[in-house]
Amino acid sequence: METHPISNSQPFWDDNDYALDASVEPAPSDELIQAIEAKLGYKLPAFYIQLMKSHNGGIPRNTCFPTSEPTSWADDHVAISGIAAIGHRKPYSLCGELGSQFMLDEWGYPAIGVCICDCPSAGHEIIMLDYSTCGPTGEPAVVHVDQERDYKITLLAPDFESFVNGLVNEGVFSN
Repeated sequence: METHPISNSQPFWDDNDYALDASVEPAPSDELIQAIEAKLGYKLPAFYIQLMKSHNGGIPRNTCFPTSEPTSWADDHVAISGIAAIGHRKPYSLCGELGSQFMLDEWGYPAIGVCICDCPSAGHEIIMLDYSTCGPTGEPAVVHVDQERDYKITLLAPDFESFVNGLVNEGVFSN
């Protein structure tokens, strides 16, 4: 059973049949990682690569990230549907048919980096690695981009590791 990559105290991935079928790819080779990075035009964060080498994409058990300002999803958090695999086989993988470039081209998201997590709003918001201040080889911040609010960008975390560590269970926000 995969544990949380930060705390190692709880299972991180929700390996239900749907997640395994729709989102998870085989562990990426170094050659595949380099090819995907070349196609995207960005160096992927080391922690993301480490996480994907242990479990390449899927749905985490904790799918919410707290925010200090409202989004179109909720007043106090955003939700994710999954984390994109490094690859091109599954539709939502980084270079899959519904992956990062599709979100930029078809949904008009800003060309600031890589779409890394889809959201349950069916394309109306996305989580991205934002390279706008660090350049294509730096350590990107993680941001929420809200199409429903004129592509408003909300900083979630200074890096991918902090984002993963900050994910909480949706039950935290239940009344």
